[in-house]
Amino acid sequence: MTTRELRRKHATDAARRGAIVLALLLSGGGVLAQSADPPKPGAENPSSPAQDTPKKDGADNGAPVDPLDARREQSAQNNAIKDEITPELTLSATRGLAWLAKQQNPDGSFGDGRFGRSVAITALACLAFMGDGNLPGRGAYGDAVAKGLEYVLANCAESGLIAADAATGPMYGHGFATLFLGEVYGMTPGGGDTALANRLHAALLKACRLIETTQNTQGGWRYNPVPYDADVSVTICQIMALRSARNAGIEVPKETIDRAVEYVRRCQNPDGGFKYQLESGGSAWPRSAAGVATFYYAGIYRDQAIERGVNYLFKSATPGQEEENRAHYFYGHYYAVQAMYLTGGEAWAKWWPAIRKELLTAQNDNGSWSDPSVGDVYGTSMSLIILQMPKRYLPIFQK
Repeated sequence: MTTRELRRKHATDAARRGAIVLALLLSGGGVLAQSADPPKPGAENPSSPAQDTPKKDGADNGAPVDPLDARREQSAQNNAIKDEITPELTLSATRGLAWLAKQQNPDGSFGDGRFGRSVAITALACLAFMGDGNLPGRGAYGDAVAKGLEYVLANCAESGLIAADAATGPMYGHGFATLFLGEVYGMTPGGGDTALANRLHAALLKACRLIETTQNTQGGWRYNPVPYDADVSVTICQIMALRSARNAGIEVPKETIDRAVEYVRRCQNPDGGFKYQLESGGSAWPRSAAGVATFYYAGIYRDQAIERGVNYLFKSATPGQEEENRAHYFYGHYYAVQAMYLTGGEAWAKWWPAIRKELLTAQNDNGSWSDPSVGDVYGTSMSLIILQMPKRYLPIFQK
């Protein structure tokens, strides 16, 4: 069997397994079964942007409705709002990508200051280029992605951990880097450089196995690849990485995802936001956005926890609010815009123009976005991923 045929078989098998798992989760038959009669979105707040899933034709006559099809009807994947991509956005992305490309180091890495040559920022920068359709060997920035990929692969240890020598809190970087590998693998049809394809597959497989074996007893992950502690922020990084890998044909144990979702569920506070760790903590909008995204990437599309979380985000972090908390700004909006995109409907229609306007206004004259804590390469990469989401190139955004 050729490499192309083998990968196609893996992807087909994974899709079938994923459909079975998703059906169980949505029907309440999974380990994390939902309540028999969950409240409709917005039940707690009639003005909530989270809307009920529309019925398909014939639903009132007893015709079966595929839950995943219903979710797709609602999500922004198949429901683009008017003028999603404006000329101003296109120009902004063009300037931002040009600036970002100039920041790549000779070894293929990205990052500045104390976060120089970071696998996490390298992965995010490459995802920004991929958000415009660039891939190794394809597109104006294909070479930049190829060099970034080589840097990430060069920092893959035999254990599966992806980290540069000076990495601190390596599981953050590992999660973003694994997500990047999964997206590249999922967007590459096979053939071509067989040796590179084999390296990519081997690294992705080991990276996923490391995530699986370092999950702690609570169901989450923490800064280091040891199963001793957990927090919501690191956990979502691993969930997105595993989802990307599964989409690309890598088998991911259902038990791993179920335990992670249960951990995140227990971290939700009564106000709908999420605390940092199980033991204690108030709600904060950046990690709450990550908490909502966790459910979606775990294959759960209808849940009271999602509705409450979306409502919390609108109350606490709607772009354009004068009192908006700027701490962890790019990190928070990276997850918030994904949550709203996957929620779709009125949530997407309200959130997207607001964050688009805010980011376009914040862009520097040289095309970059400033982040005083992590660096401008990070701020620019995150902004470009957010702004280019409606282009729908990255598989992780195609549900």
